[in-house]
Amino acid sequence: MHQLNEEIRDSEIRLIGSGGEQLGIMSAAQALEIAVEQDLDLVKISPQANPPVCKLMDYGKFRFEQSKREKEARKNQHVVEIKEVRMSPGIDVGDFNTKLKNAQKFLSEGNRVKVSVRFRGREMAHTEIGRDLLLKFAEQTGEAATMEKEPKMEGRSMSIFLAPKAK
Repeated sequence: MHQLNEEIRDSEIRLIGSGGEQLGIMSAAQALEIAVEQDLDLVKISPQANPPVCKLMDYGKFRFEQSKREKEARKNQHVVEIKEVRMSPGIDVGDFNTKLKNAQKFLSEGNRVKVSVRFRGREMAHTEIGRDLLLKFAEQTGEAATMEKEPKMEGRSMSIFLAPKAK
């Protein structure tokens, strides 16, 4: 938070005018007088400097502009989500292609994708089918994504993570 008007107690400060022009080094009391004359606030911008730098400005307007900039920055921010695509080892070509399209859509939106294959019952004896399926999936999304980790078994499912390639 910035120090304002009477809160500034330094013996001498460097003053900058409201237009950005240097007004020189003076006491905080003198600077405050100038601020009152011009109907502006005296705001300490950089307290670490020697002497500290203060500026004449309309602090209410400055705070409003700053909050507007922050809001704009938040609006343009994209939160990366992890989307999941689930399959079984006996998936057919048509279903596989549908899952592939969905994953490509998620990747193009800039999200990460977790592709998992669930094994049920005796399918557990043939986990290599699932591994091949995941590797084929990663290969087919190759131009849009990179595989982050090798296929990994977790309980009854095997999964990989795909991340979108940087544009």
